[in-house]
Amino acid sequence: MFKKIDHVGIAVKNLDEAIKVWEGLGLKVDEVEEVPDQKVRTAIIHVGESRIELLEPTSEDSPIAKFIAKRGEGIHHIALGVDDIEGHLSELKGKGYRLIDEKPRPGAGGARIAFVHPKAVTGVLLELCQRN
Repeated sequence: MFKKIDHVGIAVKNLDEAIKVWEGLGLKVDEVEEVPDQKVRTAIIHVGESRIELLEPTSEDSPIAKFIAKRGEGIHHIALGVDDIEGHLSELKGKGYRLIDEKPRPGAGGARIAFVHPKAVTGVLLELCQRN
């Protein structure tokens, strides 16, 4: 059903400062992108076949801004790579999982994404991520 862990999303207050921290560990930011639909600016760090996605809110009403206000900076979500996001959403819905998104939406790097509610997945915000 799932191909791999696509990425781990980390909410940060200041993307430029977070980039310095992660690059200080010896990692390299490969791309920075603004995703207006999600109201975030992202920095992608490749680690083998997976990624770390740093997420800075671009608006006070962004889900990431709300997350940081409530919980502080840190791990926001885990994304699993899939080949057929619509099929996975349909299957999860059929099994009774609570979905945030019943249809995919645009994500960073041209991916199609959808979220499963944390209450359905032991408190973890789960993202399904399909890359072409």
